[in-house]
Amino acid sequence: MMTPWKTFEQQAPELAAFGKDRFASEVAYLGTIRADGSPRVHPVTPILGEQLYLFMEPTSPKGNDLRRDPRYTLHCSVENSSGGGGEFYVRGRAAFNDDPAVRALAVQASSYAPQDQYILFILSVEFAFMNTYVDGTANVRRWSARS
Repeated sequence: MMTPWKTFEQQAPELAAFGKDRFASEVAYLGTIRADGSPRVHPVTPILGEQLYLFMEPTSPKGNDLRRDPRYTLHCSVENSSGGGGEFYVRGRAAFNDDPAVRALAVQASSYAPQDQYILFILSVEFAFMNTYVDGTANVRRWSARS
């Protein structure tokens, strides 16, 4: 199921707001699947608008991974070994997009100026997870897309 960020935001507003805040650090870690089936992790800068966007170099191994196998996971940076402000991740499927109107929306939502040669992926949200620590106790929340 290809659930856009906006739908996730409507169905789980607290989780989405937390995720938006955690992804605002501008560095997150994208997990993809290599051709041999092994995992690959990349630092990326997620962009949140009505969709969850990622720009990247056209020759990037992560882009090749996503074109071959669209499954991904995206995890925020964690501030320290105690969990800091909490952790957040989503997983779903990535779709390459070369529509100029969609690109313009992604550029408008971006915290940086994506270079013209960058390619664009839109990431669906099929599952979301957050964990915050209060007095050393984990407070876990999860969300799954409705089938």
